[in-house]
Amino acid sequence: MDLNYSAEELAFRDQARDWLAKSLPAELKDKGHYSKDELLRWHRILAKQGWVAPAWPKEWGGTGWNVVQRYIFEEELGYSGGPPLIPFGLTMCAPVLLRFGTEAQKKRFLPRIYQGEDFWCQGYSEPGSGSDLASLKTRAILKADKYIVNGQKIWTTLAHYADWIFCLVRTDPTVEKRQEGISFLLIDMKTPGITVRPLILMDGAHEVNEVFFDDVKVPAENLVHEEGKGWTVAKYLLGYERMNTGRIGESKRQLARLKEIAAGKMKDMRFRDRLSRLEIELIALEITNLRFLDRMRRTGQPPGADVSMLKIKGTEIQQGLTELAMECIDPLAGDETSMALQKKYLTTRKTTIYAGSNEIQRNIIAKMTLGL
Repeated sequence: MDLNYSAEELAFRDQARDWLAKSLPAELKDKGHYSKDELLRWHRILAKQGWVAPAWPKEWGGTGWNVVQRYIFEEELGYSGGPPLIPFGLTMCAPVLLRFGTEAQKKRFLPRIYQGEDFWCQGYSEPGSGSDLASLKTRAILKADKYIVNGQKIWTTLAHYADWIFCLVRTDPTVEKRQEGISFLLIDMKTPGITVRPLILMDGAHEVNEVFFDDVKVPAENLVHEEGKGWTVAKYLLGYERMNTGRIGESKRQLARLKEIAAGKMKDMRFRDRLSRLEIELIALEITNLRFLDRMRRTGQPPGADVSMLKIKGTEIQQGLTELAMECIDPLAGDETSMALQKKYLTTRKTTIYAGSNEIQRNIIAKMTLGL
């Protein structure tokens, strides 16, 4: 196992860091929330450079970078303080299409995802079917050449911006095992019968939504993989989603900012201890991530169930950093810095829930990795 960067990889890191410093517009840096236009502006800057989809095959616009280079670039993106690259199209739907999609689906959707012409969202969670996703009830019945979809999705991130949604739907309610009888559909958000309603989070932001489907007609050609095999697709996708939830580069940036505002707290021994513990945990998380990278580099296989460790620890560190930051400010001051940190603290409460709650992640590790 080799966890050190080579001279070539360090040179690549410097190249990426230099380009990001020159290319990221100042007005897009270190904002808490971004509009659709701002998100797409940054997406298209990266697409013009040819760096928006590093993990894609070269024939579809990928960079040809190896897994370590892709990791370095992702962490430099997080460390730069720029807008997030919305994962639903680039790193979730696209890998699914590349692995399970037809040639017609790839040709139709991948170029538009790459250029930022289609904005995607994810239709997984439902009322009563969040962490227990296999209990989902949204139905899709095939009639002639169309699926008729009825049901509801919830906590749908950025659905109010989305042109398309990829959904897990139940196509066969008679199966004994709940994971069977689920299918993966691509649905145009402009289709009649779709209603999007906002859910305002406790930081006051409109980020997530409810999405209702009332007799929504979806062409059968928008089925990905086989009917009833959507759970296979979902598991493949979730491995990629959880690999990206550690957000080490972003946490490094938040740690550096925390040290700047914590000068007056450093005489407090308990505060220093908690800060030091978080920094050590972040270093350990980075090493663990590098171990996964080394294994992926050697085997060429996507991450397995134990990738849940990155999700658990990464999100706990993110929350810990915002908790310490709140101790360094006057919450009643009303200045821009205090308000931004308060919103960051509030929005970070959700990180241990999305992409599968951390409690569920521990069950996955116990069952799939430890065999308990």
